[in-house]
Amino acid sequence: MEQMTWLIDYYKYLPLTTIVATCIRAMVEAEGPGRTPGTERQTPGALAQDGSRGWVMVGAMFVCTTLVFGLIRSLGVFFVELVQYFQESAQAISWITSIGVAVQQLCSPLGTALSNAYDAQRVVMTGGFLASLGLILASQARSLHHLYLTMGLISGMGWALVFTPILATVMAHFTRRRTLAVAVGFSGVGISSFVFSPLFQYLLETFGWRGALLILGGLSLNIVPCGALIRPQRGTPPPPLSQSEGKADDTKGGASFRDLLRRVHRYLELSLLVHRPFLSYSLAVTFFNAGYFVPYVHLVAHSRQTGFSEYRAAFVMSVTGATDIVGRVTAGWLTDLGCARLLHMLTVWTGLTGLFIVLMPLGSVVGSYWLLLALGMGYGFCAGALTSLVFAAVPEIVGMGRMVGALGLLQLLESVGGLLGVPLSGFLRDRTGSYMASLVVAGCFFLLGTLILTTLPHYFSCTGPPSQQQRPQEEGDGREDPHHAGTGLLSGPASDSANRAANKDSDHSQTCPA
Repeated sequence: MEQMTWLIDYYKYLPLTTIVATCIRAMVEAEGPGRTPGTERQTPGALAQDGSRGWVMVGAMFVCTTLVFGLIRSLGVFFVELVQYFQESAQAISWITSIGVAVQQLCSPLGTALSNAYDAQRVVMTGGFLASLGLILASQARSLHHLYLTMGLISGMGWALVFTPILATVMAHFTRRRTLAVAVGFSGVGISSFVFSPLFQYLLETFGWRGALLILGGLSLNIVPCGALIRPQRGTPPPPLSQSEGKADDTKGGASFRDLLRRVHRYLELSLLVHRPFLSYSLAVTFFNAGYFVPYVHLVAHSRQTGFSEYRAAFVMSVTGATDIVGRVTAGWLTDLGCARLLHMLTVWTGLTGLFIVLMPLGSVVGSYWLLLALGMGYGFCAGALTSLVFAAVPEIVGMGRMVGALGLLQLLESVGGLLGVPLSGFLRDRTGSYMASLVVAGCFFLLGTLILTTLPHYFSCTGPPSQQQRPQEEGDGREDPHHAGTGLLSGPASDSANRAANKDSDHSQTCPA
């Protein structure tokens, strides 16, 4: 087949991209400030802050998010084709995207734990391989359940191993420009939404949905060389056991079960599950996640149902992706200016996103393509603006010391929204015969999550909460594991100074303007 020949030619040049990535990483390491021989694999906390290495990581994150979330958001182009091929309901087809998103978020703590226990480089490269494998196998699916297993489970697991480690790596490399760096890294999602929708439509018409998925599997392999750019980190040895525990281990003839649980608890940051601000924030993000993907999955089908052509419907999604890019960078730049607290700006963007989604059915009621296009542009801008802020706000909620584990647990908890949001909208479409109710409910999810954000402690304060690095924890056990400081992406003396700089920077950015 023609598409198989194209894919074989692509695979021949894949090792070259890996070699280029390795060379770039070597050059950046050689240019590191004050680097001495033998320091290539220092402790994870020894990261250059706001330096050239950080921007290389931003570039790697840009490509990874493009091939993860950009692909997920553009899968709506396949929606109508899969409904017609398998002769299934909209709800059944919607489960493909929902399972992939849910697995990506449910397994994020696994990516966090593996990054803390080993290093993010191998985790991201493994995730890129799994993401590609799932899409390649999906191209040979004979039933809808095969797509659930391949695109949903296998690719979803790969996406989980890619996103959280690369995001935590970028955030660990920046202090003063952290929000902007995350926004630039996430801008690949908007660019891919602008490019992928017409590209996928062309691939569908040229190769069919099977050939298109096969080509997407080849593209996803580019995550592997991006993972090679991450600087390998030397794992920290486990904490020594006490004398009594050591005697217990000798009598049992192996590692104690209690010590195993302690390590799992530390790697996954399970103490955050009794941290009330984190749980409130996770609940709000869960509602955001329930409505976030609904327009990206159903907006093209909604436009076609209204009577617009296939390419005009795909162009709505492309324009939405273009404004998404502008929204991400603009929000990151405005936040780093320090004009308002990060949580206050996040509230504004989430409220506007919900409002634009609720108003989307007006485009079909009025029958105006330009109104639908304008609402899509507004939604894309605000949805892009909130994306980077959602993750950049995590250190303000839990502190930098527990940021890595918090990112994994946050995606685990919000996966409930990702799992139920799109199928619920598909169910409403099957019941009502249109996508209007689906869009209204998705917008209400955003508005409800916005209200929950206002219940966070110190939300109405202009200066924000006291520094997470200085105050004792008030919820749960609240104490940092004395051995925890030496594990994960944020450890070692360098991270302590980085945390102090981040707190000083955060205090400056959280002061209300006069």
